[in-house]
Amino acid sequence: MDDANSCAHENDPSFDGAPSTKARFWWSLPEGLFLFLATAAVVVWQNMRLAVLWDLSYILENSYRISLGDIPYRDFVLPYAPLTFLVQAALIKLTGRVFFHHVLYCAAMGGFATVLTWQIILNILRGKIAAAKPVAFLLSVPLIVLGIYCSFPHPFYDPDCTFVILFCVYLLQKMERSHFPPRSAFFVGALLVIPLFVKQNTWLAFLGSTALALVLLIVLRAWQGQTMHGYVSMLAGIGAGLATAVVLIHFTAGLANYAHWTIQFAASRRLPPLKDMLAVYQNGLLPWWISAFTAGTILLWFNRQRNRTLAFLSAALMSFPFAWMSIYLLIDSDSSERAERLLAVWPFLLIVSAALALASVKRRAGIAMIMPFILIATVHGAFLSQQVWGSTYAVWPLFIILLADAIEAIVARFGRAAAWKLLTVASVLAISMTLAGGFYVWSHERLDYANVSEGEIAHSSLPALAGLSVRGPWIPQFEELVRYTDREIPREDGILMIPGEDLFYYTTGRHPRFPVLMFDHTVNPYSPEEILYLSRVRLIRWLIVKRDLQLETDPVEDKARLLELLRQDFEQVERLDNYDIYRRK
Repeated sequence: MDDANSCAHENDPSFDGAPSTKARFWWSLPEGLFLFLATAAVVVWQNMRLAVLWDLSYILENSYRISLGDIPYRDFVLPYAPLTFLVQAALIKLTGRVFFHHVLYCAAMGGFATVLTWQIILNILRGKIAAAKPVAFLLSVPLIVLGIYCSFPHPFYDPDCTFVILFCVYLLQKMERSHFPPRSAFFVGALLVIPLFVKQNTWLAFLGSTALALVLLIVLRAWQGQTMHGYVSMLAGIGAGLATAVVLIHFTAGLANYAHWTIQFAASRRLPPLKDMLAVYQNGLLPWWISAFTAGTILLWFNRQRNRTLAFLSAALMSFPFAWMSIYLLIDSDSSERAERLLAVWPFLLIVSAALALASVKRRAGIAMIMPFILIATVHGAFLSQQVWGSTYAVWPLFIILLADAIEAIVARFGRAAAWKLLTVASVLAISMTLAGGFYVWSHERLDYANVSEGEIAHSSLPALAGLSVRGPWIPQFEELVRYTDREIPREDGILMIPGEDLFYYTTGRHPRFPVLMFDHTVNPYSPEEILYLSRVRLIRWLIVKRDLQLETDPVEDKARLLELLRQDFEQVERLDNYDIYRRK
């Protein structure tokens, strides 16, 4: 790479002579607005063309239940952290039951997450590489299509958790720049506990690795005879935040209830075996990509004469895995294979990031030294849910941050690069990831567990579902069910929905009585016999069974036996286009 003197960057605010903070805000406003609006537009576009009824219903049905005053963990089963549900419940209370309001929420969160990521990258690169500002912008562009709410565009806990983590990372960087004033550090430490209320496994990885890293920083600074009051204050804030969370849970849902459903039950249903976790790194392409990156690094190391051909070859070898994502679009038209090539870059980047972070330990200090390790641990925590294929859709901002950190580490290790070279590399990475990510989102490959691509797009005419668009017959069939229940079933009667794929209670404004609203392995703790018993003690008078699901596979365990038992108490009184209606005998 060329020496820094080979290019002029006196106009780059990343270096000396940069404008003030206020001037920098106005300088960056156009890029920030573009990233926000473009990401938000993709989220709205996704909602206009598809909906995953199962996951959407799970969030909004339970959120509506909370808005009515039911307390999760105590009054009904909820094996997930509560914050996403509480936020949606608050939105329902404030603005009413209108689906499009939730779309706007997702669009805003997606846009802000992209802007936050861009600012975090700027903090990593500013003052350390040439053309830091345009490079940071280019690296953020793929998040327009790979943002937290772009792949799955409905309210969900994975994207919300990523947003909170991004906010925490940004605050950690801000604390570093202000030298960790104890009071502010204490407050930020308390805020680091918030992901606890969004998603358990990701939070445990994030907060656990952050706390461990802070302890190591305290030990290191004590050994070096430096002040460590800020880090100690942050740890104290974490402790205070945890204590506050425990008190809140105790006086609302109850600690025993919360621990049972969010830790014991959730782990028994979702925690994968160790071999599945290690399968992340069992990709046939990975050894080749690591070899190419290593070869590029060696070439860069020995290119003492700054030969442009060798520099180009080394950059090409190191960035080949990213370029391969877009090249493969021309080779294979199968959307599943294309998605595999995109997702395969995750383990590659995690290995490279860890290696470069270790190599940079002596050069870096404070948050910059520990941040890549925190993010790598957080990503692996997210993988505990559904590994690379299922868990990465909402954590692409962490990927981009690790990529930016790797670029900074390479430039610092091998000498400052010319601005045009960094811009060229950043452009290649941005174009490759945007193209591959765009095809990934457009083909909705992550949503292959549901039928979201067959049939004409139908738009709901019901006021509560304004803005809901679904391909196929699901909306007309559901609206027929709503009309029937409004006409034939008294509002005070208890209803049991099997399997619970629809936004029934949210749409009709009825109060659910059964302690679980959806019947799949991950959220339903009850056997068929227990469901029959609860239907009696909860005074359930009506049973509604959906025959054809949007889900590709029926989620109800032992469904035949369950329906056989329920028919002891219920008799069929109506057969709608897609629903069987039963009334208690």
